[in-house]
Amino acid sequence: MEVCNLKSNQKKELVSWAKTLIIGVAIAFIVKSFLFARYVVDGASMEPTLHDHEKIFVNKLNFNDRYNRGEIVIINGKEKNYVKRLIGLPGDTIQVKNDQLFINGVLSKESYLSHNLKLAKEMGSQLTDDFGPIKVPNNKYFVMGDNRLVSMDSRNGLGFILKDEIVGQSEFVIYPFSQIRNTK
Repeated sequence: MEVCNLKSNQKKELVSWAKTLIIGVAIAFIVKSFLFARYVVDGASMEPTLHDHEKIFVNKLNFNDRYNRGEIVIINGKEKNYVKRLIGLPGDTIQVKNDQLFINGVLSKESYLSHNLKLAKEMGSQLTDDFGPIKVPNNKYFVMGDNRLVSMDSRNGLGFILKDEIVGQSEFVIYPFSQIRNTK
């Protein structure tokens, strides 16, 4: 009788552990698929804000169902994902003239470009070639990389971005550990 109870208790314990493991895997899947994810930066298009091979934490939640100008977003491309800065919202008119960004006719300060602007001037070139004015269509966004000399973005290959193509917003760099920082 005791041997039977021992086997029954072991079986109950094994079933309990299996349930816990299945629930844990399901929660991890839901969190990674719908809430948060880790992405690896590929390339130099966002330097010096983000560097090649850095790992970033991305928030996939979008409670207010819109994105804000200046956010760093992950874009689900046809062949790979892209990390870019959101510049133009639906309906905005975008223009760059003499390395200055105008949104709806108002000069927009881009403090995150100061390092790259200095390097471009030292090379005797503009960081961002003049373009526009162009109007961002409804339900679409205009994105650019911070390293505009090498970035493929809405100006030269990605075109306007559909809201559904935006995976989420970058929150912070999680690796390398010596470079952990907020990306907001």
